[in-house]
Amino acid sequence: MRRLRSRTTGPRAPIALAVPALLAIAFLLLPLIGILARTSWGDLGTHLTSPETTQALKLSLLVSFWALGLSLVLGVPLAWLLARTEFPGKTFVRSLVLLPMVLPPTVGGVALLLAFGRRGLLGPWLEDTFGITLPFHTSGAVLAATFVAMPFLVISLEGALGGLRPRYEETASSLGASPVRVFFTVTLPMVAPGLAAGAALTWARALGEFGATITFAGNLPGTTQTLPLQVYLLLQDNPEAATSVSLLLLAIAMLVLIGLRGRWTGTPSAATAGPRGPADEPASVPSQDVRPAAPDHVEAEAGTGTGRDSWPLHAEVTGFNQLTLDAGAGTTIAVVGPNGAGKTTLLRALLGLTPRAHAALRLGKLDVSTLPTHRRGVAWVPQDGALFPHLSALANTAYGLRAQGMARAEARRRAQEWLDRLGVGHLSARKPSQVSGGQAQRIALARALATRPRLLLLDEPLAALDQTTRAHVRHTLRIHLNGFGGVCLIVTHDPVEAVSLADRVLVLEDGHVLQDAPPGEVTRHPHSPWVARMLGRNAWPGTATAEGLRLHDGGLLVIADPLPAGTAALAVIAPEAVSVHRTEPGGSPRNIWAGTVREITTSGSRLRVLITSPQAPDLVAEITPQAAAELGLADGVSVWTSVKATETTVVPL
Repeated sequence: MRRLRSRTTGPRAPIALAVPALLAIAFLLLPLIGILARTSWGDLGTHLTSPETTQALKLSLLVSFWALGLSLVLGVPLAWLLARTEFPGKTFVRSLVLLPMVLPPTVGGVALLLAFGRRGLLGPWLEDTFGITLPFHTSGAVLAATFVAMPFLVISLEGALGGLRPRYEETASSLGASPVRVFFTVTLPMVAPGLAAGAALTWARALGEFGATITFAGNLPGTTQTLPLQVYLLLQDNPEAATSVSLLLLAIAMLVLIGLRGRWTGTPSAATAGPRGPADEPASVPSQDVRPAAPDHVEAEAGTGTGRDSWPLHAEVTGFNQLTLDAGAGTTIAVVGPNGAGKTTLLRALLGLTPRAHAALRLGKLDVSTLPTHRRGVAWVPQDGALFPHLSALANTAYGLRAQGMARAEARRRAQEWLDRLGVGHLSARKPSQVSGGQAQRIALARALATRPRLLLLDEPLAALDQTTRAHVRHTLRIHLNGFGGVCLIVTHDPVEAVSLADRVLVLEDGHVLQDAPPGEVTRHPHSPWVARMLGRNAWPGTATAEGLRLHDGGLLVIADPLPAGTAALAVIAPEAVSVHRTEPGGSPRNIWAGTVREITTSGSRLRVLITSPQAPDLVAEITPQAAAELGLADGVSVWTSVKATETTVVPL
């Protein structure tokens, strides 16, 4: 029994695969064992402290660290270019980066000679102009080591950048950070594991470089004779000393690999959100709106004559989205529509972040159409908040203020004010991975509001909140939006948010506007089946005929107010207007269908019953639990449904 319990529960490797795998392990392990077995341990100290070895070690460290520095200066921008931009010849450049890794080192040395040697392409010019001679000089050894080692840094960092979602950098730009600031304050800190892994591999590879160095820089003691070249010479005269020095290089390489612990691809662990805590508990949020003053350079550019912070919006969007949007200062617009309707594309077009659509954008008297994202004054809260994982909640909230040039102490003070207003001030010292999803969303809102943008874009800002906290934050957000001098666009799938927060509802479908009206009008007369269903109503598109509305999904709906024949229209039926019967009803209903119960769900204190019918589209009825019990409703039960003609609202399209 003990033997059975100790065995692993994973699948056993087939013998046909296990045997070659074990042979491969032995093949890789035996040379290392050979070094350990043949090392003269008694003379190890003497061999490693000899003047020639210490001199070669110092030179190797000097060359490898200079090669690492040069690789960082050149390789980090190259990795960013490959990971973040598209340009002609990108595949060729990536192949060029990989070439030194597959090229024989001696061939690399020959290539360096033909490029930088005294008779090379650039060698004579460097010597005549700057007096620089690279071959047979320590700088030549640095150049050779950089040539063969830099690809490790580029590949590792490019992988890390590829694993980093651009949304973090885009959000930082929307808060006012320039591209260079974004790179140093957001991108590099978030890919630090990949950068460290690449740097360690680059240094180790440069330390062990042999072929390119001896071919290009020669083997001059004290000048270009690094530790690997010293091993090569010792093999001829003193093999025991060569083995000892080889053991030193082996130990260094193993320490690097142990330090990396398999993370050489450098995927940024910080970019992955940590575990979230339980849902937010409702927090006490002050009701007063004591708004901090905007930075001087923002105030100086204000508005339209209606107030210092007044930013009406005019946008003409072309591309996938084709619409014209005008809104007065202080207007909040809810943007709704099915997936793929162009909601997020609209926000990204206003930010100048997508090639799918372009926005000719005017905020107040300023035309910002040609300005980069960080100079538009357009703040964005993406759906997941995109809090910078390496910064605390306070530093996240102060980020935009610091990017605008505000002093550190003042920026942190105002950031704390905004965190307090949204009920998360007590979390100011925590990292995003240490707060719940709802708390993170409130911190993201505070960060955007703190910058006092001219245009505020919120992509489902309350989606991560539980119902109690959502209502609380919705109330707080409404208070701040009431005093906001710009325009706010909120993408949402929640009808409560659309009705309670917005002055207008913009309905999109396939990038075009189906409806742009106050929430009450959209609620009463939705022009989109998707919006009607979002509001909890049955929505049936069809075409008017003399008998009624011929439905696109089949069936005929009798309506109280006939439309001209051929008119496209949308029939909207409230679930509570649908009557459910176990037998065919008589009396006044003009619309009666036989059907089958397919699903019963809870909606507050009532039940929503989905009924399918071969005579009409799917229909949702809303009844009380008592009525459902009396009717004996359950999945698969046959029923009859009826709808009075007067209970149907028909909206011409």
